[in-house]
Amino acid sequence: MARRRIPKWLEAARTSGWQRAPGERPDWIARALARAGVLPLPQAEAAVRAGRVSIEGRSVREPLSLVRPGDAVRLDGKPVELAAKTLVLAYHKPKGAIVARSDPEGKLTVFDLLLPLLTAELARYGWHAVGRLDRDTTGLLLLTNDERFVAFATQPQTHLPKRYCAQVRGTPTEARLEPLRQGVELHDGPARPARARVRDERFVELVITEGRNHQVKRMLGAVGLPVTALHREAIGDLELDVAEGQWRMLSPAEVRERLGFHPK
Repeated sequence: MARRRIPKWLEAARTSGWQRAPGERPDWIARALARAGVLPLPQAEAAVRAGRVSIEGRSVREPLSLVRPGDAVRLDGKPVELAAKTLVLAYHKPKGAIVARSDPEGKLTVFDLLLPLLTAELARYGWHAVGRLDRDTTGLLLLTNDERFVAFATQPQTHLPKRYCAQVRGTPTEARLEPLRQGVELHDGPARPARARVRDERFVELVITEGRNHQVKRMLGAVGLPVTALHREAIGDLELDVAEGQWRMLSPAEVRERLGFHPK
């Protein structure tokens, strides 16, 4: 049986001897600084290690040092505000970029492409990709400063629909797509029933509410329609509406009404 992974915040709490109140969930200081747009995460970690950050008047040098909501935090002696609003941006991912912060083999990442396009203010935030798109897949990718939104949008219980357009080999027919509507069997278990329709003799539209690895490709491959190109057009009620390689910030109303996320 696989060992359950201990969250970093809980591991830090245990090793520090910090006693949390019932229902209280601490954060670690470097991540809190990045989420609030004070410093990007690597710079926040470096600032903590250099002794430039204090919590409640106490200098800290460990990026995993715990911080409670309302704690007085200072950077270089100046107070900083850690209360962070949820930011979500829509990015039109081009082909050839991987969805990762960095790659040991030096492959191009979406962060290599996106971060230079952001304003200086937005570049200070710690950004997280919401889910993944394969290197050769294009289309709508969401990024956020709020890990709560990542959890909401990617957990299976949310049932957030994602619409794809797939170019396939073979001839798609409604009958051939019927197993996808019923829930086709994959090697890691049955897929949820999907909405599927033929667009023309080469293209299939598929709407899924899961996010397993290569799921769309595997589902279409299971019915004899190997995917040759894949594009994500929408997430929830949010349609991709920016040019390839470009981005835009979503309004709070869009995050609530089109994606169904209501931050506390």
